[in-house]
Amino acid sequence: MIPQRLETEQAALKKPGWREYQNNLKWAAARKRLINKAIKLSTLVIVLLVSAYGIFGGLGGKSFSHLLGDYFSSSHDNTIDARLNYGKLIDKSNVRDLLKSISFVNLKNKSFDFFSDGRKFRIDTSLDIELQEFLIKKLDLDTSRYIGIVGMDPATGKVLSMVGFDKTDPSNNPCVDSRFPAASIFKIVTASAVVEKCGFQPGSKLSYNGKKHTLYKSQLKDRRNRYTNRITFRDSFAQSVNPVFGKIGAHYLGKNTLEKYAEAFDFNKDIDFEIEIAPSFVNLSDEPYQWAEVACGFNNKTKMSPLHGAMMASAIINQGSIMEPTVVDQIIDEKGEIIYRNRLVTINQAITPRASDILNQLMAATIRSGTCKKAFRGYRKDKILSKLNIGGKTGSIDNKSHDARYDWFVGFAEEKDGPKKIALSVVVAHEKYIGLRASYYARIAIKKYFRSYFEKTAT
Repeated sequence: MIPQRLETEQAALKKPGWREYQNNLKWAAARKRLINKAIKLSTLVIVLLVSAYGIFGGLGGKSFSHLLGDYFSSSHDNTIDARLNYGKLIDKSNVRDLLKSISFVNLKNKSFDFFSDGRKFRIDTSLDIELQEFLIKKLDLDTSRYIGIVGMDPATGKVLSMVGFDKTDPSNNPCVDSRFPAASIFKIVTASAVVEKCGFQPGSKLSYNGKKHTLYKSQLKDRRNRYTNRITFRDSFAQSVNPVFGKIGAHYLGKNTLEKYAEAFDFNKDIDFEIEIAPSFVNLSDEPYQWAEVACGFNNKTKMSPLHGAMMASAIINQGSIMEPTVVDQIIDEKGEIIYRNRLVTINQAITPRASDILNQLMAATIRSGTCKKAFRGYRKDKILSKLNIGGKTGSIDNKSHDARYDWFVGFAEEKDGPKKIALSVVVAHEKYIGLRASYYARIAIKKYFRSYFEKTAT
């Protein structure tokens, strides 16, 4: 009997079998799940109790968020609180709220500190300060009511310069002001539409009667006589011939197509930017003559901002793609944490790459033989400008009271043998006397930007 009892005791001391071991594991896992459920349930009960306390406890006690914060901080070593407050970047709408008191026009520092709600932040911008300071010094303030100059990297949407002057309100930033009549800049939209929808080529033949820069209803009639002028599509764009573009709007495109392409170029849309900016605006009625007015820019009601003009120019040199604009590279808080960082965002494909190539040719003709010919005279022999492909579109129109004349340049420049590019948009509102024109500002900005670039790459 004794040996049998010893064998029984020894068997009891042996390790459990495989089946018993697996049963123990299952029981341990079930017990762990039960404990976790109990913890979650107790947390939920506490949250409900705190909520009830917040609702019925009156205004004199702690708020729900404070009580919940006390609970988490005491029970979880601040890990949940840290996860809730750090590691998430804010978006542009939050940045606009944060920076609403800051004007980004005429900045002379690429980075700067600012305070909001007692907290210190650091902003790093995308501005080219050398170009920025150069343009600030060149502003002609004596004869101008408004000046807005925006330079942009077409491939990224990064703003390189934001320089301006508002005689009526020195605190205003004209670069993001959408009050300015678009004038003939809208011909970029019209030309893009007729290239895609009707297959127009630079050499397509067109005709018009009367003067180039008027738009009478009689000029919209499709007639041929000894007074009829014949012109190519390229030259009608370069010389900004209103009757041709009026006929394109009224007879080739119409209301729906003009609206479609205006929206493709981001008219009547909110632009997501770190600074508040009103949408550029165009409205089309059911009257064919009004379509003609809009198509050639012969009206005061189509409005746009210089920033939007730079976006339009970027599309032409960026194979039809429009990038979301940005001027803030990043924002760093007082703890050294990055709370905002810009990123590349494509808003939309305004036009096809083929159409953008044709628009590129039309805008190059404007520089070579059109309305920019005088401002860019001698550019082919210039040490800097001769190395570039340059394109542009001008526009001009009086305000309704005829005491200011709006003068536009929207265009681009790119290396012939390299990747560097810039899109530019300039508006000037001249008063009694015509001072420095928008196309002149564009020329000196292009030359300064690429001179600095060539000097840096040569070293």
